[in-house]
Amino acid sequence: MIVQDQRRTSTITETFQEISPADFFYRNKEIAGFTNPARAIFTAVREMVENSLDAAVVTLPDVYIRLSSDGENEKAETYALRVADNGSGIPEHQVPLALGQFLFSSKYRLRQSRGTFGLGGTMAILYGQITTNKPVTVISSTGTSRIAEYRLMIDIERNRPVIMDRKIHANEKKKDERWQGTVVEFHLEGSYNQAAPKVLEYLKQTAIANPYANITFVDPRGRLYKFDRTVNAMPPPPKDTLPHPHGVDVETVQRIIRLTTHRNMLDFMQAHFHRVGPQTAKRFLGAAGIPDKTNPKRLRPEEIVQLAQGMKSFADFLPPDASCLSPLGEDLLRAGVLKEMEPEFVAVHQRKPSTYSGNPFIVELAIAYGGKVPVKEDVLIYRFANKIPLVYDESADVCWKIVKSINWRRYNVAPGMPFAVLIHLCSTKIPYKTVGKEILADIPEVGREILNGVREVARQLALYLSRKERVRRQVRRLNVFSKYLPKIADFSARLGGLEAPPAIDRLYGRRLVFEDFVTGNQSTDSEVFDSGLYNTIFVHVRNKHENNAVNIEVLGLTESGWKELIPEMTVTAGSELYETLRGRFRSIKLQAKSSKADKEGIVDAFVDGISE
Repeated sequence: MIVQDQRRTSTITETFQEISPADFFYRNKEIAGFTNPARAIFTAVREMVENSLDAAVVTLPDVYIRLSSDGENEKAETYALRVADNGSGIPEHQVPLALGQFLFSSKYRLRQSRGTFGLGGTMAILYGQITTNKPVTVISSTGTSRIAEYRLMIDIERNRPVIMDRKIHANEKKKDERWQGTVVEFHLEGSYNQAAPKVLEYLKQTAIANPYANITFVDPRGRLYKFDRTVNAMPPPPKDTLPHPHGVDVETVQRIIRLTTHRNMLDFMQAHFHRVGPQTAKRFLGAAGIPDKTNPKRLRPEEIVQLAQGMKSFADFLPPDASCLSPLGEDLLRAGVLKEMEPEFVAVHQRKPSTYSGNPFIVELAIAYGGKVPVKEDVLIYRFANKIPLVYDESADVCWKIVKSINWRRYNVAPGMPFAVLIHLCSTKIPYKTVGKEILADIPEVGREILNGVREVARQLALYLSRKERVRRQVRRLNVFSKYLPKIADFSARLGGLEAPPAIDRLYGRRLVFEDFVTGNQSTDSEVFDSGLYNTIFVHVRNKHENNAVNIEVLGLTESGWKELIPEMTVTAGSELYETLRGRFRSIKLQAKSSKADKEGIVDAFVDGISE
C-alpha cells in the first residue's frame, strides 16, 4: 500500500524550470507574428524597416531593403534579407546586445516610437537562426572614425549574443563625409510569392505615412520598387516624458520610490510625475491624507497602495501635454496621400490631443477620393499607429468597427466608389490587442476621437462632391452661354440699328490660361485672368495625358499679394477638375506641375468670370 502511494505521488509531481526570454519567444514565435512562411517574410521586413525609420530621428531617412533567394529545396524556400539605413547607428559596444539579446532595447522609455516591445528586430533574427542556422551580419557606425562589423548568433537558452566574428573598419577622415547608419543582413525561411502583395502594400502605406523618406526595395526576382520622398520637412522628434498620475499603478510607484533622491512627498510628486506643480501636488497630498514632508522611502506598503489609488481618482491633475508626441501633421499627411494615391480630392484633419488612462494621444485622419484610389465593394481603410501601417487583421480592429458603423450615404458616397479612409493614431502607448502589433484595442476615448475625425473628413468630401456636380452643371451652361452670348449681342445691335454690338466683357469673360501645357517637376504659372470685373469665377482643368497625373493650385491676387484660393489638388490622367470661386480678386492664375518627378502631364485650363 505504501509502495502504491509513493508511485502515485511520483506520477503527479511537476518539474519546475526557468527559461530565458529568448527561449520563451523561440517556443512561442507565433505571438510575434511568425505564424507561417508568408507572414514570417512580411514580419521580418516590417520589423527591420521600423527599426530603420526609428533610427532616423533628425536625418531624412534613406532605407534600402533587398530580399534575395538563397535557393529552395523540397521542404522550404530560404532568403537573405538585407536592410540598410542612414540613421543614428548603434554604439559599437552595444551592437551585440541590441540585436542578439531579447528585451534589451532603446524602446523602454515613455516616448512615442514605432516599436513597442523592443523585440521585433531580435525576433526576426532569432526566426532566421532557428530556420537556417546562419548568423546575422551587422555593420554600424554612429558617425565616428570607426565602423563596427559583427557576425552574431543568439544563445537561446541563456538569452545572450554569441560573437562569431568582429571587425573594425576605418570611416572617412572628414567628419562631413563619414558614413553613419546600420546594415543588418540575415537568412530566413519563408515564402515571398505568398507574402509579396502584403509586403508591397506595407511599403506603399509606409511611404504614405513617411513622405519624407526614400524607400527602395529589391525583390527576389530583381524587380526594383522605389518610393521617393516628396517633402524635405520632418515632424518634430518625439520627446521623453514623465508618467502621468492617472496612468500609474502600485508597481510603477514603488520603482520610482526606489530610484528617487527626494526626501519629501511635495518634491517627489513634482519631480517624477507629468504636469504636477507645487499647488497641484499640495492639493493631492491633502486629499490623499499624506503629509507634505513625509519621506517617500519611508512609506509603508499599504500607504503606497493608497498613494497609487489616490492618483487614479484625483480629478484635479492636469491632462497630459501632447508636446511629447510627434504627429505627422496635416501638411505631411496630405503630401503622403497625394504622392502615393494621386486622388482627385483629399481632406485631412488632426484632432486635438486627448488622453486615455493617463496616456496622451492624437488622432489624424484623411479621406481620399478618385484618382488611383482602389475601388472596393466595402469601405477601404488604411490604419496607422505611430507612422507604421497595420495591414493584417483589419476586421478585428476598432477602426474597422467605427468606419463600418457610419451611414456613408449621408455623405454622398457608398461602397463601390473610389474612396479611402486613413486613420493615424500616435501615442506614447499604442493600445495594441496583441504582441503582433496589428490590431488596435477598443478604448472608448480613442474610439470617440476616431469617430468624430472620420465624420469631419467625410463632411468635407460630401461638400466637395456636391460642389463638383453643381460646378459641372454650371460649366455646361457657361459653354452654351459663351457660344451664344456674342451672337445675341450682335443680333441685338443689328435689331437696334447700332453700328457695333455692345461690349459683353463686363458681363462675361473666358480665357484659355493653359493650352497643351506639358508639366515639369516645378510649379509653372499659367497666363493671368483679369477677374476684377466678376463676382463668380469658374475654373475648369483637363489633364489630357493617358498615364500621368498633374497637381494644380489656384491663386488669387489681392491687395496684399497672391493668395492661395484652392490648395494643391491632383488631376489624374484623363480626368477633369471643376472649381468655383466667389469674391472679388484682381487676377486669377493657376500653377501646374507633375505629380511625380519626371512624369509629365498635358494640361488645358479655362477660367470663366461672370458678374452679377
